[in-house]
Amino acid sequence: MTGTPNIFDFTSETVLVIGYGNPCRFDDGLGPALATRLDALAITGLSIEIDYQLVVEHAHEVAKYDYVVFADSAIGGKAPFSFMEIQKADKQQQFSSHGLTPEAVMFVARSMFGAKTKGYILGICGYEFEGFGEELSNGAKNNLEAALRFILGLCGVGIG
Repeated sequence: MTGTPNIFDFTSETVLVIGYGNPCRFDDGLGPALATRLDALAITGLSIEIDYQLVVEHAHEVAKYDYVVFADSAIGGKAPFSFMEIQKADKQQQFSSHGLTPEAVMFVARSMFGAKTKGYILGICGYEFEGFGEELSNGAKNNLEAALRFILGLCGVGIG
């Protein structure tokens, strides 16, 4: 996935990355790991949220931005990662107050807060999810690096 066009224009737009998952469940921590790495770079115009799961309160935050990227691990997903725009954020999405999908968060942001935010899902392929531990698998670490380079490319930022 090289040659990625930068779609985020930080001169006039704001971007939120929400990295979610459980860092104590091996590769389930890929979303928070990506968000932590991005946060350390302190890119102007890029805001970071880290959480265990998406909840209804995220909709209020999402509504404040031009773009949002929901970053999570993907079980059996395409390696190294998948990236897609959220096309359907409508009332057909089922949700509760705990553990929403990115589509449900977008629906609440649009219907309750008038959000015009464009949403994307970044699914980073993970391999190890059983048991407890904070270490990412070697394959997941490689996929994390690829996803980081991809997001930085979208932002027009290179890394050495």
